[in-house]
Amino acid sequence: MHKTSATLLIIDDDDVVRASLAAYLEDSGFKVLQANNGLQGLEVFQQEGPDLMICDLRMPQVDGLELIRRINALGVEVPVIVVSGAGVMNDAVEALRLGAADYLIKPLEDLAVLEHSVRRALDRARLRVENQLYREKLEATNRELQASLHLLQEDQNAGRQVQMNMLPVTPWQADGLNFAHQIIPSLYLSGDFVDYFRIDERRIGFYLADVSGHGASSAFVTVLLKFMTTRLLYEWRRGGTLPEFKPSDVLGHINRGLINCKLGKHVTMLGGVIDEESGQLTYSIGGHLPLPVLFENGQARYLEGRGLPVGLFEEAEYGDLVMELPESFSLTLLSDGILDLLPGDTLKAKELALPQLVSQAGGTLGGLRQVLGLANLGEMPDDIALLVLSRNLA
Repeated sequence: MHKTSATLLIIDDDDVVRASLAAYLEDSGFKVLQANNGLQGLEVFQQEGPDLMICDLRMPQVDGLELIRRINALGVEVPVIVVSGAGVMNDAVEALRLGAADYLIKPLEDLAVLEHSVRRALDRARLRVENQLYREKLEATNRELQASLHLLQEDQNAGRQVQMNMLPVTPWQADGLNFAHQIIPSLYLSGDFVDYFRIDERRIGFYLADVSGHGASSAFVTVLLKFMTTRLLYEWRRGGTLPEFKPSDVLGHINRGLINCKLGKHVTMLGGVIDEESGQLTYSIGGHLPLPVLFENGQARYLEGRGLPVGLFEEAEYGDLVMELPESFSLTLLSDGILDLLPGDTLKAKELALPQLVSQAGGTLGGLRQVLGLANLGEMPDDIALLVLSRNLA
């Protein structure tokens, strides 16, 4: 819709023509300013800032073309309609080249033509301003988006750095036991986590956790897991409520903590404690698949066990299983993301294939990397975590 309250500036050295145009346009609802030459017109233009200018071409001192040039030099986009009796085609072309919105030839037999030209030029100018504002808003939005993405990337970088700093050293040796791990996130941050640590002078604890979901929210839970296990170990060393530090007690503690936090996240976990004096492994399973794979004497098999996911059921209880560790062995813990790499069309077929692949890999993390092609993985639908602990492997 046109702007009937627009201010127009008419510049013409012919007083009769100028007054006639002004009277007609004022009757049409416009506010009209007048100037009788180019210099005066430029002065009025700078003082009043009209919405549109109508000017003659042939004027003393400063003609219409020069006036358009000077206005263009001010960097102000105002539509200009040239009304001239010169009738020279070169002038018309030059005026349009300089940005004139229209070129009308005197005498104007029907002033409605001028009014139509004015309204059309104002509408175009309004649309140009709206488009400019839209572009500026879009550019501002894009800048804000880029800034947000940059901050998000920084946050992800910070989060990834936190995760990397929480992971244990790999490989790690403790009195003949060797630990090694690898985590391959499907996104920048991982919902899988592993840890191993010395509990006291004769025991070593370890676990592998797979948080439901992916990305930042799941990665946050891995930080929480590290905090809870570290705090639990600290309290135990102070003579707290878990004197035996059994894996089932640890899973129960984490289960209660996650439920109380109300994060809407649960975890599948495998946790174990190795007693180096007795040579026994005590372990507990919290809804995790695949089960740990024990490799000895060139053969691999699953360990037994079952249990509910951690952080999902208040009434969940976890049991401990105890076994004698062979003199020479490896124990492989994997998150369920590994199933996407295994051959077979069904879960049962994939689970049957895993011990065979562990045997083929010689029970080592390096062998598994090669057998499973972990170095050449593309985009994965799920995080993958591997933890291999071993002793006396050739």
